[in-house]
Amino acid sequence: MSFEFIKKLPTPYEIREQLPMEESLIKLKEERDREIKDVITGKSNKFLVIIGPCSADNEDAVCDYITRLADVNEKVKDKLILIPRIYTNKPRTTGEGYKGIVHQPDPSKQTDFLAGLIAMRKMHIRAIKESGLTAADEMLYPENWGYLSDILSYVAIGARSVEDQQHRMTVSGFDVPAGMKNPTSGDLTVMLNSVHAAQQSHSFIYRGWEVHTNGNELAHTVLRGATNKHGQSLPNYHYEDLNLLLNLYNERDLKNPSAIIDSNHSNSGKQFKQQIRIVKEVMHSRKLNPDIHKLVKGVMVESYLEEGCQKVGDGVYGKSITDACLGWEDTERLIYDIADYE
Repeated sequence: MSFEFIKKLPTPYEIREQLPMEESLIKLKEERDREIKDVITGKSNKFLVIIGPCSADNEDAVCDYITRLADVNEKVKDKLILIPRIYTNKPRTTGEGYKGIVHQPDPSKQTDFLAGLIAMRKMHIRAIKESGLTAADEMLYPENWGYLSDILSYVAIGARSVEDQQHRMTVSGFDVPAGMKNPTSGDLTVMLNSVHAAQQSHSFIYRGWEVHTNGNELAHTVLRGATNKHGQSLPNYHYEDLNLLLNLYNERDLKNPSAIIDSNHSNSGKQFKQQIRIVKEVMHSRKLNPDIHKLVKGVMVESYLEEGCQKVGDGVYGKSITDACLGWEDTERLIYDIADYE
């Protein structure tokens, strides 16, 4: 075998024992979970805004961003629920480059998984303490779910992971909403099949255990655009796309039909400034059609303190080292604009 076993890492239980959630934070998360769940189930008319850096690479900058977000949240909380993105694993199209804080807690240094697991949990807990907002993360590696399962209020399953059986079955054991993105091919049937699978109960092997899940009725769809065989971006946030998704939902017996629209990635062609226009178009489409208004429960936006992106090592505080993001001024203005639509 070409595997070289370096060292055995602590289990999720051991890391959680080392860095526990305080009782006050546990209660805060329970309340946030209820509020977010009520949006997905239709009990609440509030709108979800899942927003933050492409990848959470620096604890100080991320917590600075989320503290600012908390101030804005106070002004819009009667209409919106802001869910900060704290994405600690970064999928790579070619497998090369910075893979997230779990791999490299210091992006300029070599891989250190033990330090990364600690840094990931430490950053999430600090963010809740300082902002009062529980966060979203992307589950890139299903076996890592336990390290954050008591912290997260929302989980995204990426375009490259959504067809994977282990991801689908692991989501079926969540008690928080999980957004299943359409694959990079854009096939909406694949995405809906993933939602169906995640809403069912399953028995499977997980971290060396035989486990059984009850199904996650909060699993839902996320439209993020697609890429054709020529490498061109094909957006799927337009009114016609939302209406198509609505019709596909109506053909299926899925619980809590819901969609979140990702305003970046292939929907924007990674032109980060376009996110502003795209979000506003989505909000307008919701106004035009009450059924679309009911289906579309939120948007995803990539933003950080400084707009654009930089290379690892450039040292600009609060600027993305992966995909380009909106800057803070545009972010704050966009959130207020979203609230005005509601």
